[in-house]
Amino acid sequence: MIRLLPALAALTALALSPILQVAAHGYVQEVTVGTTKYPGYFPEDAYECPQPKRIVRKIPPNWLVEDLASIDIQCHGRSGRGSAPASLVGTIASGDTVSFNWTQWPNGHTGPVLTYMARVPDEEDARDWEPGKEKVWFKIDHAGKYDDGTWASDRLALPNLKPWTVRIPPNLKAGQYLIRHEILALHVATQYPGVQAYPSCVQVKVTGNGTALPEDKDLVSFPGAYTAETPGIVYNLYIIGELPPYPIPGPEVYVALFVSLVSSLPTALVLGHF
Repeated sequence: MIRLLPALAALTALALSPILQVAAHGYVQEVTVGTTKYPGYFPEDAYECPQPKRIVRKIPPNWLVEDLASIDIQCHGRSGRGSAPASLVGTIASGDTVSFNWTQWPNGHTGPVLTYMARVPDEEDARDWEPGKEKVWFKIDHAGKYDDGTWASDRLALPNLKPWTVRIPPNLKAGQYLIRHEILALHVATQYPGVQAYPSCVQVKVTGNGTALPEDKDLVSFPGAYTAETPGIVYNLYIIGELPPYPIPGPEVYVALFVSLVSSLPTALVLGHF
């Protein structure tokens, strides 16, 4: 019995380690930008020397955000310090797709999946730029509760385990952008604080001859886009009987298209994931 104590202590330490806590939730382990695959930012990257080169901004080992008023909600940080820029920038054409391959998402951490973009100012570089609390983010994709009762997050969990693919808005003006992709887990969101945000930011350069840019009404800030009063931030998954409709937090999805083309393009090209 006494001989088992050191092993038990080691197992306990491992179970409480930051890396395992991250793995218990999930993170983006790979991003496909167009046809090019990039590794995500891994929990163990923080301990590597030299630091590995990534297009995904740093995430902390204890990987969830509950304070919606903290800068941590933007690209994921810890203790109010926010994230930090990555060293690489991927290249993608407007209208092309980005796929986020998560580690196995835990069943029960139910909620919507949302994706935003922010244009990097022309005089800045994505490898240095931090948006702060400015209204620069526009939503390009979201999904919540489907008509059949399943949720967007179910696609990332067993038995599905599918990447989440979104399309860069067609006709979006060329330049550098941040892509902010997140899951909002609602399993303890019966009151605020409770909802758990899992954001991740990717640095890209969009190419093409597009001319569209979002208007001020399309833009939100992080922090700022979500508050305790925002519909969809507080939601009870445990109501007996049929759950009520779920209002996805944040603005409507921005559509960057030539007006004359909207009616002739397939829905998948206009908005949504696939």
